[in-house]
Amino acid sequence: MNITLLIIALALVTFIPRLIPSLFAGRVRFSPKVGKFLNIIPYTALAALICPGVLTVDTQYWFVGLIGALVAAGLAWKKVHIGVIVVITVIALICVYMLIPFVPFI
Repeated sequence: MNITLLIIALALVTFIPRLIPSLFAGRVRFSPKVGKFLNIIPYTALAALICPGVLTVDTQYWFVGLIGALVAAGLAWKKVHIGVIVVITVIALICVYMLIPFVPFI
């Protein structure tokens, strides 16, 4: 019984803070600066999640993640379809791993 009550309480604590802003989102008008700030939050959160992973994907060859990120970012900049970005980035990283034994200074 205590576990069920705890699960319900945790669900409410999670649900209510998400429900309240959605109820009032259409009624609140933000200034252009605040609106611009709120629009870039998802991008900054995504960058904060991706950047550490890019540099720690392979501890022996740190540059592999950086190369993959640059390939993916370049393709995204050109507005390539997301599925094509994934496939080309994977192929590029396979090529990088295949070339590593032939580079003498690595």
